[in-house]
Amino acid sequence: MQFKIPQDVQREDTIVGPLTMRQLIITAVGGGITYGIYTFLSNTYTWQIWFIPTLMLAAITIAFAFIKVHELSFTQYLVSGAAYLFLPRQRIWIKGSGDPVKTVEQPKITPTEKSQAQKKEKQEDTIKKLDSLVSILDSKGIAKKIQ
Repeated sequence: MQFKIPQDVQREDTIVGPLTMRQLIITAVGGGITYGIYTFLSNTYTWQIWFIPTLMLAAITIAFAFIKVHELSFTQYLVSGAAYLFLPRQRIWIKGSGDPVKTVEQPKITPTEKSQAQKKEKQEDTIKKLDSLVSILDSKGIAKKIQ
């Protein structure tokens, strides 16, 4: 049985003709605001007065709905541009720190002779325990009597 595998999964679904849901909402809201400004200004002023604000708002609406710059929507492009302008451009790398806060390293404490002797005793005790476990495993679980 053969199945069709979608190739362009990053593309938005079209709702009305070639318009996606996002584009449809942007054009409806922008068109409604543009029409509201037109009806408000055209009743009292000549076409030279209402034409400029409605044209500017229509151009902005079209830009936000349809224009893509470097494969980014116009909204994402503006947000990236604002981040570039307002966020710091220089980053400081501190070796060994995964978080932006610089951590202060604790001074290394040198072990004393007493602690070294304790470590040696622990190692010897561990070796004895391992030897006893190995002997039990080698004898297949039958413990040997010590005489």
